[in-house]
Amino acid sequence: MTGAPPAPSRTAVRPAPAHTLMPTFELRGIPAEPPVADKKPVVTTLHGETRRDDYAWLRDKEDPAVLAYLEAENAYADAWMHGSQELQDTLYAKMLSRIQQTDLSVPYRRGEWLYYTRTEEGRQYAFHCRKRGEDGAEQMMLDVNALAEGHPFMAIGAYEVSPDGSLLAYSTDSNGYRQYQLRVKNPATGELLDVTAERVTSVAWSADGRTLFYAQEDAVSKRSYRLYRHTLGTSEHTLVYEELDERFDVYVSLTRSGAWLVQTRASHTTSEVCVLDATQPGGEWTMVAPRVQDREYFVEHRGGEFYIRANDTGRNYRIVTAPVASPSPEHWTELVAHRDHVMITGIDCFAGHLVWTERERALPQIVVMDLATRASMRVAFDEAAYAVGPGANEEFETTFFRYGYQSFLTPPSVYDLDPRTLESTMRKRTEVLGGWNPESYVLERTEAVAADGVRVPLTLLSRRDTPRDGSAPCLLYAYGSYGMSSNVLFNPNRFCLVDRGMVYALAHIRGGGDLGKAWHDDGRMANKKNTFTDFVACAEHLCATKRTSSDRLVAQGGSAGGLLMGAITNLRPDLFHGVLSQVPFVDCINTMLDESLPLTVGEFEEWGNPKVAEEYAWIRAYSPYDNLEAKAYPSILVKTSLNDSQVGYWEPAKYVAKLRTLKTDTNPLLFKCNMGAGHGGASGRYDALREIAFDYAWMLRQVGLAETAPRH
Repeated sequence: MTGAPPAPSRTAVRPAPAHTLMPTFELRGIPAEPPVADKKPVVTTLHGETRRDDYAWLRDKEDPAVLAYLEAENAYADAWMHGSQELQDTLYAKMLSRIQQTDLSVPYRRGEWLYYTRTEEGRQYAFHCRKRGEDGAEQMMLDVNALAEGHPFMAIGAYEVSPDGSLLAYSTDSNGYRQYQLRVKNPATGELLDVTAERVTSVAWSADGRTLFYAQEDAVSKRSYRLYRHTLGTSEHTLVYEELDERFDVYVSLTRSGAWLVQTRASHTTSEVCVLDATQPGGEWTMVAPRVQDREYFVEHRGGEFYIRANDTGRNYRIVTAPVASPSPEHWTELVAHRDHVMITGIDCFAGHLVWTERERALPQIVVMDLATRASMRVAFDEAAYAVGPGANEEFETTFFRYGYQSFLTPPSVYDLDPRTLESTMRKRTEVLGGWNPESYVLERTEAVAADGVRVPLTLLSRRDTPRDGSAPCLLYAYGSYGMSSNVLFNPNRFCLVDRGMVYALAHIRGGGDLGKAWHDDGRMANKKNTFTDFVACAEHLCATKRTSSDRLVAQGGSAGGLLMGAITNLRPDLFHGVLSQVPFVDCINTMLDESLPLTVGEFEEWGNPKVAEEYAWIRAYSPYDNLEAKAYPSILVKTSLNDSQVGYWEPAKYVAKLRTLKTDTNPLLFKCNMGAGHGGASGRYDALREIAFDYAWMLRQVGLAETAPRH
């Protein structure tokens, strides 16, 4: 949540009354800023502090005044950006020119079928297909373009083929709110079975493919809390389990071996797992180990043993085995020990070998163990920074392990790894069109030193001819929450900025999982301020090393990274020329006080509970909405979506409305709300590129590169 100054004021500057119009001015013919409706403020008292919220009314999605305000903000932002339409069109065309629009994924085998996706030029969405053998006839599993007809948004959630390959269980979201509807389809005939369920979060088949298990979320809080069993051909949907602890979610899966159904119940800090013989779907589930606060473990299967990744002896996890007949902790046998500086992030079991992923010094690794000899080997990668992880590995009996690899300079690549020799065979590398040449660029890893002496990794991308005298603009991006690592991913769109002379920097700050669970722990709860001061240290490092200067530096982050943007903008507005804040979590206290909202209760273990005085003080110190002041701010672009289920659109709307009454500068403050999407923005690939072109055009204008032609 925050990274405010060492001793921020507990009392925010009181905003102007809500009926006051926004400050108005005319600039380049742009209309006055959008007005706020005449609404009464909400005044409350918490822990002795009187809290006044002038913009709480913006949460009422059904109020015509709210929609009118959002549309007015959209119109104002479009007016500000009107002169950039040619630049936006140029950026869009360039991004599109680098994409192989008609393309095919590398097929993966499951049983007698090869499964793949393909795209066609002019189509927004993918086709999910399969065929028997390389020369078999194509069978359409899902045409997402057809599913999207009549909807402003379309996304696929679950996609589970029955063990015999005869049925597909899938789920769809048609408005971006991430509430998925379950359907079951016969791919051979195209027939939809009379099986539906709402708000489905995960799906798994029994061994015979006649029984379907699915988890369902609560309609209000969106917590995945119930597990159901449905046998095809019946009308019954039997409740198997209901989770009463509001911190926990429930998910179901089938092991790669096909032998066991796994029911995982997890909070942000604790988990427990129950298993069921997949041939006995009506049987009783067996508890592996009951929940113990701060103990997390996850279960896979091979032969007569479960393979378990557990953090019972250390935060970074170890791997143990347990007999399927008696899997409780007293029967756990250590296979891979815990290490203080290496985080085990996942395990994959196969008939003859075990593969696990781990992360050391912000670099992901793949390790293969021959289960006959227990000898293990780590796969070597050459680049200074990269992203690597498991690909589609559906077969339990297999002679290879599929993984994906990419970096800022290496396009997404699919490899098959021989677990005996560690020899990798590349099956495909995504083609980048338009004359792109990786030799023109440099990928580097450096470190910034935080205020407490901690060294924070930074990954940089620039052209070889970019000057290092402080004159180059820079985009600094970070996330820094939930223990999620910031991966070094390839993005062909990014070169629209880099080719114009910008440096792209990715900060691996605390709160993320880049350096293991301790890195996460040092950036959550009472330690959340480290996330923000780490980002500031990274920005200062870029300026001190002449990569850029503060008048050429733009910051970007989304969701919890949008919280980061709000916090650093309050903390050091002088350090950034522009800030792009996407679906930002900025109204932290009000949101965390409302337990009916999605995510709130579970996230008491990430941010704290503001109903507890000490934890309120943590959040109050950095909550962006609560710490806005009458002072100069950078140029800011805030983006959200009306149907966002993760961060309500009203959070950024309130933030912008309040900031307009306080900011003392004349820098542009723009707010864009996608009226037909959710947390991830537009779902169609062409629509998404249009949104990126808007963001990039705004960014290039801020750093004086709008008229600069890209170098090749």
